[in-house]
Amino acid sequence: MFENLSERLSGVFDRLTKQGALSEDDVKTALREVRVALLEADVSLPVARDFVKRVQDQATGQAVTKSITPGQQVVKIVHDALIDTLTGEGDPGKLKIDTPPAPILMVGLQGSGKTTTTAKLAKRLMEREGKRVLMASLDTNRPAAMEQLAILGKQIGVDTLPIVKGEDPVQIAKRAKTQASLGGYDVYMLDTAGRLHIDQELIAQAAAVRDVANPRETLLVVDGLTGQDAVNVATEFDDKIGVTGVVLTRMDGDGRGGAALSMRAVTGKPIRFVGLGEKMDALETFEPERIAGRILGMGDIVALVEKAQATIEAAEAEKMMRRMAKGQFSMNDLKMQLEQMLKMGGMEGMMSMMPGMGKMAKQIEDAGFDDKIIKRQIALIQSMTKKERANPKLLQASRKKRIAAGSGQDVSDLNKLLKMHRQMGDMMKKIGKSKGGMMKQAMKAMMGKGGNPADMAAGMDPKALEAAAKAAGGRMPGGLPGLGGGMGLPPGLSGFGKKK
Repeated sequence: MFENLSERLSGVFDRLTKQGALSEDDVKTALREVRVALLEADVSLPVARDFVKRVQDQATGQAVTKSITPGQQVVKIVHDALIDTLTGEGDPGKLKIDTPPAPILMVGLQGSGKTTTTAKLAKRLMEREGKRVLMASLDTNRPAAMEQLAILGKQIGVDTLPIVKGEDPVQIAKRAKTQASLGGYDVYMLDTAGRLHIDQELIAQAAAVRDVANPRETLLVVDGLTGQDAVNVATEFDDKIGVTGVVLTRMDGDGRGGAALSMRAVTGKPIRFVGLGEKMDALETFEPERIAGRILGMGDIVALVEKAQATIEAAEAEKMMRRMAKGQFSMNDLKMQLEQMLKMGGMEGMMSMMPGMGKMAKQIEDAGFDDKIIKRQIALIQSMTKKERANPKLLQASRKKRIAAGSGQDVSDLNKLLKMHRQMGDMMKKIGKSKGGMMKQAMKAMMGKGGNPADMAAGMDPKALEAAAKAAGGRMPGGLPGLGGGMGLPPGLSGFGKKK
């Protein structure tokens, strides 16, 4: 999400921040490049023009060009302008689902991902907000659409309205309303039918369902890959039906992100969620401050902590923390962390959320390091006996041959893994001895013992981070392999690239 735009803007601001002093011409030249980058990212022309003008008005004054760090000042102004563009007027707040049973109407074109998004949102409401949710499919046109929602409901543990053949969408909506009231549900979600394009029949059907259900929220699901067309669809749906929010899907496959940047400015409707994959938990809230940080390469520590909390098992993590504090780091610990990394989106996904790590993600990609290599490393560890995992020093030539053969790899691959394990073990010992309790602080945050992820991310002491980094030999601390800092690849990863 936003990779292309982030890369372009990063290049512009790198040149800007390296200059000791800035003239107004320097700022204007940089902003021309910003405008081109926005247009290439498929941001609508009026939005790009307004954005650049707003930044230029603030960035060409005496206060910026004469300041001690003019480049950083310009970056801050761009960051604030991005937040304003993404936020629009007023904070939409949380979904209005306080009075049960609260109806949520899902609308959109066919193929935009309405049914999958309905299930994702239902799962999120159930798990994160403790809501009892009922899903109902109103799509009587697409073959097996109702069955698809029923199957998804079973997968995520959310109830679906029983299928009754021959009913029209309005009748199904009425039955869902009755079932939700009698069944004690907090929320019921209505997944409407779509079309390949907006036509009178689609609008009339959605409007009839809206009038019956009187939804608290009407969420429009649009495909983020369609760029400006997504904005046009949102405008038309809002004019004819009235929507309260937008869900952008397939944003994991869109390196441009123009639809997200233009949506609020053009339609005035907030982006509520973004879909970032096919899995049922691949739905994130759209937070303008955090998105702006990602675009400018500042990372998104809050999202990283949230993902960690959702995937880390607290008891296991606490045991590992105690062992690491004593300088103990076995192959089982390494395996647990490699698996954890995959659950949190792999190397690239994690790097994109860490401040200043965007460029390192590019280095790793160029070196040929991908998530398949992590899976092969896990396979090597799984080929070891319990004793070998607990004490890798036992691994002599004959054992190495057996382990490599058992995982279908070469002994050289195992040697690289052992080297990485040694380097990480040394790093853990140094971090464990560092002052400020960096290890405990990070692990408490990851295990969710500090409450709100945003508060925990904000509460991480930068000085403690810096001290721990120095103790670890100048590398970024962290239990996960690959969170190395410095200019090169993370410790032990440089030899894991694709074979030539």
